[in-house]
Amino acid sequence: MRKTVVLDVVGLSTSVIGRHTPFLQQYVQQHHLATVKPMLPAVTTAVQSTYVTGKWPAEHGIVGNGWYDREDCEVKFWKQSNKLVQSEKIWEKARRLQPDFTCAKMFWWYNMYSTADYSVTPRPQYLSDGRKMPDCYAHPASLRDHLQKELGQFPLFQFWGPGANIKSTQWIADASQVTDNLYDPTLTLIYLPHLDYCLQKFGPDESKISNELQEIDNVCKQLVTFYEKKGAQVILLSEYGINPVNNQVHLNRILRQEGLLQIREERGLELLDPGASKAFAVADHQIAHIYINDLASAKKVRNIIENVPGVAQVLDREGKRKHQLHHERAGDYILVADSDSWFTYYYWLDDNKAPDFARIVDIHRKPGYDPVEMFLNPADPLVKAKIVGKLLKKKMGFRYLMDVIPLDATLIKGSHGALPADSAYHPVLITPQALNKEQLVATDVYDVIWNTMQ
Repeated sequence: MRKTVVLDVVGLSTSVIGRHTPFLQQYVQQHHLATVKPMLPAVTTAVQSTYVTGKWPAEHGIVGNGWYDREDCEVKFWKQSNKLVQSEKIWEKARRLQPDFTCAKMFWWYNMYSTADYSVTPRPQYLSDGRKMPDCYAHPASLRDHLQKELGQFPLFQFWGPGANIKSTQWIADASQVTDNLYDPTLTLIYLPHLDYCLQKFGPDESKISNELQEIDNVCKQLVTFYEKKGAQVILLSEYGINPVNNQVHLNRILRQEGLLQIREERGLELLDPGASKAFAVADHQIAHIYINDLASAKKVRNIIENVPGVAQVLDREGKRKHQLHHERAGDYILVADSDSWFTYYYWLDDNKAPDFARIVDIHRKPGYDPVEMFLNPADPLVKAKIVGKLLKKKMGFRYLMDVIPLDATLIKGSHGALPADSAYHPVLITPQALNKEQLVATDVYDVIWNTMQ
């Protein structure tokens, strides 16, 4: 099989390819571009799983970046075991046909305990004194040590949070090249998240994101040049485009006011108790799963959610089946936001009672996705001084709480997950191989990758 490289440029759409991305603009002119019809949910883990299996969420089981575990009665986001993906992956099929086929997964999700030959993924160290230290996980384990010796420690705090910037994407790009020089894999999958940050913060506003567009353009040029010199076929694609939004929908607050949420108060702060709630929402960008524990409340829940401003669709059993989302992990209802709206996880009615993790970067304890983690609190003029003080505590080995994240959802100006009507915000696929159609569906991406390798 031919050596093939897939660059997942998160958030890339025709809306942002232009004068600030001269390499990508020229690359498109010299290759073949197709848009990819957004799938539900158009979020990272679900789309990536569809791309590498050729199956829909109803088959591979990844119904979002997180979901409610009905047995543990816990909301779980950003899990990492590849065993969660319940369908055969493209590299497994290729290896059956060609035993010496190898695959490197560079930061694509569900990247732990995978059958890929080489993999690297974010994995901080959680110390017993409460500190979180930057690190990554790799297979083989020696690869982690080799990469961090060559490139320095993986910049975790530039991968997500208010400090997110090009450093993490550049590290991934550099690590991919080092890995290729070490192992020369047949297929390499590379995740480049840089545009995800600025596009969610500011939307596709070129006046605010021109520097970030130039930065990702340079990284793409670096990688394409490197791999083409090695004779590789290079595919550029994205999981979703990001469209502008101005409306925040607080579903759990609405359900709480209707008496459906169970809240526990600890130390004066409120915690959502999903297992004891009659119904609650797991928010994931422009998608929300509504889980109902009290079936007698189902009709009431539907009447409520159908009348929430900002909700474009309510998918019931038939609706989930239509969109290939009828998997046991999915909510009883799935809500799709309109193009101008997105769903928060917020459930408290008084910011003074928000849980302590609400004001920090904590992707695992929050019962939903929180893009506001990309901001420092703009209402606190001393926020940067506080960070310095907290870092000094960290350096000295003391416990600290980096509670510098605002609780202001109006800051977010871009989102994804739904089905934008404007094709300018659809994900794209750019390939040297001729395509027989200008618009693909998500499962077609698997076939494009497969055919490129032949």
